[in-house]
Amino acid sequence: MTLGRKDLMDISRRTLDHYERGADDFWKGTRDHDVSQNIAALLRHIEGEPPFTILDLGCGPGRDLKALTDLGHVAIGLEGSERFAAMAREHSGCEVWRQDLLALSLPDARFDGVFANAVLFHVPGQELPRVLRELRASLKPGGVLFSSNPHGDNQEGWNRGRYGAYHDLETWRRFMAAAGFTELEHYYRPEGLPRERQPWLASVWRRPPAG
Repeated sequence: MTLGRKDLMDISRRTLDHYERGADDFWKGTRDHDVSQNIAALLRHIEGEPPFTILDLGCGPGRDLKALTDLGHVAIGLEGSERFAAMAREHSGCEVWRQDLLALSLPDARFDGVFANAVLFHVPGQELPRVLRELRASLKPGGVLFSSNPHGDNQEGWNRGRYGAYHDLETWRRFMAAAGFTELEHYYRPEGLPRERQPWLASVWRRPPAG
């Protein structure tokens, strides 16, 4: 089924409303999550000398913005939820852009890295190629994108008030390759558990250097 403009606007509105209503509980429940493995995976693949300029896509209340800043990098957040954006600015002291994932307006070749932790699964499959191309264009040549999403059997739809698309590794690889990215690594989280208890698929990708 093809989603029309009205459908996409409804997906964005309802998903963001879900986070707006639960902003305080979400922050309490996630502020102590350890995603250092994911941040390290992004940073170790960025070439050149730090500090790096990094876009935290879907930054939420700002946990990872602050972590990146504390590591000495220049982090900019992007967030669709008004409450999350305000919380992120207060918690991290970083610049935060208020933008919808389905209506991005990004500068070209600005970022050394894009950190997309638990966010791109909210993009419907039909819109994902466009969004990935926009993120690729925002990276400097040779720049790196990190993504972590709950994986599944390539189904999508509403799940407890949020829209989600749950891709398996091979499907995700096809999306990323079609958008012009080169795979660097992937792994499942949390570490040290059987695969059936690892709901998160993390992957790292490079925008190939110019030429």
